[in-house]
Amino acid sequence: MSTVKKYWKSVDQLDQKNPIVVKLEQNEFPNKLPQDFNKDDSKIEDVSTSRRDFLKYAGFTTAAATVAACEGPVIKSVPYVVQPERIRPGVANYYASAIADGYDFASILVKTREGRPIKIKRNSDSPLFGSANARVHASILSMYDSLRLRGPKINKTDSNWNDFRSEITKKLDLLSKSNKPIVLLTQTFASPTAKTVIKKLISKYPNITQVIYDTVSESEALDAFENTYGLRALADYDFSKSETIISIDADFLGDWQGGGYDKNYAKARVPENKTHGNSKMSYHMQFESNMTLSGANADKRIPCTPSELKTVLAFIYGELINKSIDTTLDSKLEKFAFLALERIKSSGTKAAVVSGIQDVNAQELILAINTIIKSEAFDPKNPRLVRKGNSNEVNKFVKDLTSEKISGLITVGVNPVLNLSNGSVISDAIKKLDLSLSFSLKMDETASACNYVAATHHYLESWGD
Repeated sequence: MSTVKKYWKSVDQLDQKNPIVVKLEQNEFPNKLPQDFNKDDSKIEDVSTSRRDFLKYAGFTTAAATVAACEGPVIKSVPYVVQPERIRPGVANYYASAIADGYDFASILVKTREGRPIKIKRNSDSPLFGSANARVHASILSMYDSLRLRGPKINKTDSNWNDFRSEITKKLDLLSKSNKPIVLLTQTFASPTAKTVIKKLISKYPNITQVIYDTVSESEALDAFENTYGLRALADYDFSKSETIISIDADFLGDWQGGGYDKNYAKARVPENKTHGNSKMSYHMQFESNMTLSGANADKRIPCTPSELKTVLAFIYGELINKSIDTTLDSKLEKFAFLALERIKSSGTKAAVVSGIQDVNAQELILAINTIIKSEAFDPKNPRLVRKGNSNEVNKFVKDLTSEKISGLITVGVNPVLNLSNGSVISDAIKKLDLSLSFSLKMDETASACNYVAATHHYLESWGD
């Protein structure tokens, strides 16, 4: 005969007359639902809420939240009234484009869905600037920035374009009549149309002076090329034609001179004559003071101090022209400098020497070395026009601005308050001007200091040349 097992919850149940046992038998739940649950955090230690009550609350709120979230928002899909022929929903289209925002210059492919850009990648079919760095890939994010300006502003208040144009025209006419100087501070423009518009503006208002400012300055290299060849441009190099590349602090695989050198560099780094056991590819030596992408990929990387870089360059130049130049190199560095010199002499026209030293004399020596060896990689007739900035003019502009010699400032594609070293001083000086106008995508540091702000378009939503 089976017996019913009896389970004891506590030792107190051994005594059936124990008042605690009697109370437990009369009540299914030991405690009533407390009224002070989460009422006062200062008395939380005195709260008698049990674990069971907590689970009740948690279960109810979870269930309520789940029920409330079941019904999603209604999203209506608006179809095309007249659907473009080449756009099909769900099928990506690609457009060839270019970016020239003052920082980077690149030929790109833009992937779009239903007319909206969603991805940027390099255009490998383009013969010029067919590469893209991280900034180029990320430039699409600024198009969808929620903080972008949606119209003009006057004294930080939203306005309309008609009133905005009217006020700016009045200001320009007033300053022109009194012949008060206005500075037009711009990035380097690759567009011929943009250059023509600026010329027409200056011809109408002769008191306006354009100053070109490059955030990533190559002013010394520009000065050297202008002094040598009479054109303000940057020397360009085709590393696919080089057997020896000697770089003295030039990160040409990075952002040096606008970037875009990695494609031709890679062509020369592919070993040839593999089947005959006599494989050849370009030899790359990198003299630099900081670790760079180019140095990491070099066959031989030689760390130097900034002062030693100029000494190495002067040594190579002196040896090539058979002229003794007073240079002092330690034995280890002298050995590598001789190795670079031997490589240059053995390669002859197949050698190329480049430098990122921010010094006009050093850049002039680079141009002279490539001319002496008749480098095939260097063609002075086809330079780069991606930079036009002049540090001397920018320094003069800052001096005139802070000394109140300028009455008006118009900025296009630049942010001097952020990028120049004395930004706070520049910001205070801008606020004192009779006219301060900024063309900007959003309210950056310079736009915030100006009385007039004009919203500009993104390069992916406009046509240009």
